[in-house]
Amino acid sequence: MRYIRYNYPTRRSVPAAAFGRGAWNGLESEFDRLFNAAFASSGVTAPTGRFPVDVYQDDNNVYVRAELPGFKRDAINVEVVDGYLTIEAKREAESEKAQRAAKFNRSIALPDDVKSDGVTAAYSDGVLTVTLPKKEEAKPRKITVEVK
Repeated sequence: MRYIRYNYPTRRSVPAAAFGRGAWNGLESEFDRLFNAAFASSGVTAPTGRFPVDVYQDDNNVYVRAELPGFKRDAINVEVVDGYLTIEAKREAESEKAQRAAKFNRSIALPDDVKSDGVTAAYSDGVLTVTLPKKEEAKPRKITVEVK
């Protein structure tokens, strides 16, 4: 077996940032993510007004899981409009030293196979889980094949 050293192509006439590719592409967003995580762990509100969201699915549903610690249930608003799921959370200032007022929101584009009827949301231990059922035609079906 022979090892071949790969050299990244370089374009001296046009900067790599113009193409959206390069060795340093994404470094700025990675730094932003790290600083936001550091703010969150220190108890200071992250400056972006966003919160982490996980989206995953199974055969019957699409799930959106959002981390919203310290919010009351009635301060969280979930709505589905025109193929977008919007989650808003508000916290009023209790006292000047204890807690700051905060407002977070996040909109997520939903897949076409999600139906807006029957959406449910559950909030437990600072985690909001939104369950979005899939349309019947999007669900996998098992078809039996007859052998003659």
